Amino acid sequence: MNLIDIYSKDFPVFIKELINTTEFKRLSNVGMNCGCEYTSFPIFSKGKNYTRYNHSIGVSLIIWHFTKDIKQSIAGLLHDISSPVFAHVIDFLNGDHETQESTEEKTEEIIENSIEIQEILKKYNLSTKDVYDYHMYPIADNNSPLLSADRLEYTLGNAFYYGFKSMEEIRDMYDDLVVSINEFGQSEISFSTLDKAIEFTSVSIENSKVYTCNTDRFSMQYLADLLKLAIKKRVISMKDLYTVEDEVIAKLKKDKELKSKWNDFTNLSQIFTSKEKPECGYWVNIPAKKRYINPQVVSKGRVSILSENLSKEIDNFLNVDFNIWLSGK
Repeated sequence: MNLIDIYSKDFPVFIKELINTTEFKRLSNVGMNCGCEYTSFPIFSKGKNYTRYNHSIGVSLIIWHFTKDIKQSIAGLLHDISSPVFAHVIDFLNGDHETQESTEEKTEEIIENSIEIQEILKKYNLSTKDVYDYHMYPIADNNSPLLSADRLEYTLGNAFYYGFKSMEEIRDMYDDLVVSINEFGQSEISFSTLDKAIEFTSVSIENSKVYTCNTDRFSMQYLADLLKLAIKKRVISMKDLYTVEDEVIAKLKKDKELKSKWNDFTNLSQIFTSKEKPECGYWVNIPAKKRYINPQVVSKGRVSILSENLSKEIDNFLNVDFNIWLSGK
């Protein structure tokens, strides 16, 4: 059993066709953990198997499972098609890591310019405008901290790869989900029982602590600065960022200085902190995008209202102070 088997009992032909396009296959060499999986921190070691390719298929199958709507399912499938190598590291490079929107800009352009994708869309009487923006479909994506297919998939996916949840526990949570109308009059993936909603929300906070931890933030900023130097030295170009990770890494290793810095990056296993910036060494102060999910339970309301302990846990996470200087080795 794997996650894809949990998400949907069937695997529609249109998904099979689209995942074999050149543009989509590229995502099999773009990781979900934004380069952190190349470091030596144990939490990320299993993440090498979790790619934007896996995630996007999962999102699409979740949408298909709950809607049986081809437009929404394709929009979910293609939502990460513009992800650059190391994904949100490029947001750090662009100075946009707290909103993480800069890497979405090319989605429409890639879909519109792909001969392979356009042929498949025409086969199903669809156009680029039907599928380029998954934000149009609330089951696919909605405003944080509501639950959407995208947030559901990366929460379950990372919960498994970080070792927080077993496949069986993930299946039990997934089987509790239905679609209901929320307080905003929109369809939303929701839990049938409070117990499963609490279990899911709790593990989503565990994930969020990883996404924002000193290890993650330092690693992403270090890699962003490494890529910035590589671009400055003309070892890679911005265009290279939209190829695959193996190719970019190979180019970095051809330059003596960059190879040394890349090796230092892959050997990272310790983080040091300081309230004040030390005078010597590479130290960075990095804010974080604090992501959390507050799902609804059918006919009962949001989990934060229904569980006092969980409400405190969310508040504690949102109040973490990231104003600290980080270094690593």
